[in-house]
Amino acid sequence: GHNRLSIIDLSESANQPFFSSDKRFCIVFNGEIYNYLELKEELSPSYEFRTEADTEVLLAAYMHWGIQSLDRMVGMFAFAIYDRYTQEIFMARDRFGVKPCYYTHTSEGQLIFASEIKSLHAAGIPRVRNEVMWSNYLVKGVYQYENQTFWKDIFQLEAGHFIKFKVGTIQGLPKQTRWYDFVGNVKAILSDLKISGRSEEAHLTHYKSLVKNSIALRFRSDVPVGFNLSGGLDSSFLLSLVDELKPDSAIEGFTFYCDDDRYDELPWVEGLMEEKKKPLSKVLLRVEDVRELSESVMCFQDEPYGGVPTLAYSQVFERARSKGTIVLLDGQGMDEVWAGYDYYHNESDYVIQGVKNSPLNPAVLTDHFISMASDIEYPCPFEDELLNKQYRDLFYTKIPRALRFNDRISMMHSTELREPFLDHRLVEYTFALPKWMKVQNGSAKYGLRKLAKSYMKDDLVLAPKRALQTPQREWLTENLLEWVDEKIVRLGSHDWFDQDKLTAAWKDFKKSDKENTFFLWQWLSIDSN
Repeated sequence: GHNRLSIIDLSESANQPFFSSDKRFCIVFNGEIYNYLELKEELSPSYEFRTEADTEVLLAAYMHWGIQSLDRMVGMFAFAIYDRYTQEIFMARDRFGVKPCYYTHTSEGQLIFASEIKSLHAAGIPRVRNEVMWSNYLVKGVYQYENQTFWKDIFQLEAGHFIKFKVGTIQGLPKQTRWYDFVGNVKAILSDLKISGRSEEAHLTHYKSLVKNSIALRFRSDVPVGFNLSGGLDSSFLLSLVDELKPDSAIEGFTFYCDDDRYDELPWVEGLMEEKKKPLSKVLLRVEDVRELSESVMCFQDEPYGGVPTLAYSQVFERARSKGTIVLLDGQGMDEVWAGYDYYHNESDYVIQGVKNSPLNPAVLTDHFISMASDIEYPCPFEDELLNKQYRDLFYTKIPRALRFNDRISMMHSTELREPFLDHRLVEYTFALPKWMKVQNGSAKYGLRKLAKSYMKDDLVLAPKRALQTPQREWLTENLLEWVDEKIVRLGSHDWFDQDKLTAAWKDFKKSDKENTFFLWQWLSIDSN
């Protein structure tokens, strides 16, 4: 079964499940293959296409090249292909895990897979918390660990992996195999004398050619395309490139604000859009909407998510859909490849930008629950410590959780989010850049800022990295204090918490400067699940 959001080839002939002409292969697919036109041209001599859809191109590519077809694809995807002759099913997920794929193995020997966890619960899998994963989350701040999810007996196909199995022969969980060799690709670039000897100008010229191609590919659509915008460097750079590629197009930008001068970036955004003569849709997140929004977003997330900024972002997609803009681009991924976070350049092991102390508070948990947390050690495949931190964030911490939050809220409103800065060709090259291209004179994202100077004003180019701009701290500890208090009181009876410690910690927190609300949102997410 498949519920399609039509983006390319809106006709019914492109609906899924989609069968090959000889009816041997059947595919269900979530995502987009951005370079489908180039692949289609290459495959045309050996395959007669019936549609204009990238779905058929994906299926034809697999039929022609097999597993090696994955390396040829530029895109985001989770798909399953069933070979009716061999009775084999092949499932694969894109390089960075933009699109989801969950599965479970039942005691009756069935393998059930879906793009949403709630679908597996609806199929009869009991809704029982995976306490190991919840302990990882509360003790270590981990949203993802290997193939685990927050629900018992439900697993995720990991980013850049595939599964292949024969129907009727499944004995337990199928083995996942990695198909995307990011480390090998980056090391090949690092060993290339051409990149090590390139000048700053040559690096930036090559980077610009890659990023412009990435954006151009992601404008392929049979429905209207817009973009998300904040007042930061990354999305502003995206706007500049979009304007350069499509100077005469009235592509609409979308941004949120909270009507709070301490946080809102609206003046920056309005100035940018006025300068580029592009229309802007402004979406207001109101504090009185947070309670209801938090519950509806949690329903679509299926697992804990990032807080008030995610709620604001959700409203952006809702507004875009209401205006007929079905595809949105955003600037996700720049900080991870250009080393933009503060903790990349100090001795901190944190994975949260801009915090002075640990964002977690495991002291309120019982010793037994704390002991369930996994002994997590992230791989360090590179000799350089900075590269290892960036690698951790790309595949284990920052990017996986951001992609999950954003994919679910975009699909919640039947819109599609595309991230041009996470094109694998762009990520690999930028990741491999010499350190002096990323950091100079204490300034992070040096090369990006240098390139951006030709597009925008210095006050934006030189502005330091800021955390997401919402008054979460003030709202949770002032406007919504009664609601938060009710939820935390209920947690006192939860067997994961030491009731006395939780009561004391909450009392002390209300007397503190309330700077850190990360752990507070963690507590709220338990009550919602």
